[in-house]
Amino acid sequence: MRVDLNGDVGEASSGGPAGQDPALMPHITSASVACGFHAGDPGVMRATVALARAHGVAVGAHPGFPDPEGFGRRELQLSPRDVEDFVVYQVGALAAIAAGQGVRLQHVKPHGALFNMAVRDGSLADAIARAAAVIDRALILFGLPGSEMVAAGKRAGLRTASEGFADRAYQPDGTLVPRHLEGSVLRDADSVVRRVIRMVRDQVVEAIDGTVVPLAVDTICVHGDTPGAGDLAARIRAALDEAGVEVKAIGRLYSSD
Repeated sequence: MRVDLNGDVGEASSGGPAGQDPALMPHITSASVACGFHAGDPGVMRATVALARAHGVAVGAHPGFPDPEGFGRRELQLSPRDVEDFVVYQVGALAAIAAGQGVRLQHVKPHGALFNMAVRDGSLADAIARAAAVIDRALILFGLPGSEMVAAGKRAGLRTASEGFADRAYQPDGTLVPRHLEGSVLRDADSVVRRVIRMVRDQVVEAIDGTVVPLAVDTICVHGDTPGAGDLAARIRAALDEAGVEVKAIGRLYSSD
């Protein structure tokens, strides 16, 4: 068994590593760095790439809607052309900042509402995939298992990674419970760790109504803004190691196939 453990990071605007990122980074294998639209700025991006590089963590782009007030978690109705343009802009900016430190981007993972809308909207997913391919056709596109995002990545000729979420509740159809609903974010660390092991080992997740949903994942996400994210990531990593799961950055897992 093999899996990537990724974290959403760089979601500050102060010119340095965000909040819990230093505690999270030693335990993850891939970092999805905010690109300045929903959070972050050039200084934060530079510092976060440097932090990931110091820990041997692969770096990816985490582009979101231009909505810092809503932290990119509000659905905006924009055209696929506009989405393609602002994803190219964000991924290209992070790619340049990373290149200045000798780092090549590994993946693209849309943030928040952009991610969730692209789960079901093929035209939006295609726009994101085209944008990633414009920057670097070697980029790996993250999306929910079986989603339009994964299908769009394949249509664009990109490698894809199906992502599971450690600390988010699922609906019976395999999508995430919207954040405005009660119970959408899981707070009990013990249950989160058990759920991750079940996702990786058995390829299933228990939905919010108790049904068991098939969920084959390549990478597991821990949100950097979840309280105690560093401790949670450490516990997940230790449990994966104990279960005999090989934990590596997704690009390195692919290269060993």
